[in-house]
Amino acid sequence: MDNGSPGPTPGFLVWRLANKWRVAVDRAVAPMGLTHAQYSLVASLYGMRRTGERPSQRQLADHTGLEALYVSKLARALESAGMIERTRDPRDPRAVQLQLTEEGYAVTGRAIEAVQELLQRLMEPLGGPDAPRARTFTSELTTLLDAPLATPVSDDENAQGAPS
Repeated sequence: MDNGSPGPTPGFLVWRLANKWRVAVDRAVAPMGLTHAQYSLVASLYGMRRTGERPSQRQLADHTGLEALYVSKLARALESAGMIERTRDPRDPRAVQLQLTEEGYAVTGRAIEAVQELLQRLMEPLGGPDAPRARTFTSELTTLLDAPLATPVSDDENAQGAPS
């Protein structure tokens, strides 16, 4: 934070909120043997299973916003724990498809319930998850997430564009 600023920056607040949320979800799903990152994968697979999708690791990385290499690492750990199955995509032998095992489906269902209870508590200051303030907040966060990151300009490019 800048000493001259009137308060915390939006970036600082988003970072703090993300950390608070991660810690809360970690605690909520720990009894099921999951971390927040693992939960994000299995909960996504849970929802995708209900629509008949069997995503590749790349598709799941894109869906969750996690790096593909991290998704691969998480998927291997979840496979070792008996929660998911990893198989080669018959249409693309380089791609690995993921799906929940029956055990993974059951554990994920319990984890989703725990996180939904947590969501109720965390969104209470905005009137609960379905309140107008919470819907506006969600809409604003979605707008920020949908905005592309600006490509940083290198010092060389700045020097070339500077007036002489």
